[in-house]
Amino acid sequence: MAKTRGHCLCGKISFEYEGAENWRGHCHCESCRRNTSSAFTSFLGVAKTAYRYTGETPAVYESSPGVRRLFCATCGSPVAYESDRWPDETHFYAASLEKPEAYVPDFHVHWAERVPWVDLNDDLPKYDHGGS
Repeated sequence: MAKTRGHCLCGKISFEYEGAENWRGHCHCESCRRNTSSAFTSFLGVAKTAYRYTGETPAVYESSPGVRRLFCATCGSPVAYESDRWPDETHFYAASLEKPEAYVPDFHVHWAERVPWVDLNDDLPKYDHGGS
């Protein structure tokens, strides 16, 4: 089975996983926007048993109780998101993939928190809060 790989800006943090993602989506919540300094961010959920870090281990910032944001301590790139709410998976940033053009999102979450100056007209489901 083919492996999907990704890395941070400087390349010190790298990862790979096998198999299909659990899901793929855009998040518009304020916390993700602030963490990435972007209007929204695109994630993919991967089972913890399906991936491994192949470079250095990411640094961790606990942004709220039970929520961990993983990043490169050298270049500052956000790499992943983990939460006690989803203990069996890690959410990687689609933009960190070696082939981000292969990423195809399935939905938007936290649509109610989106910034008004980005006009997204896709036909993807849009959930005001978390997905179903």
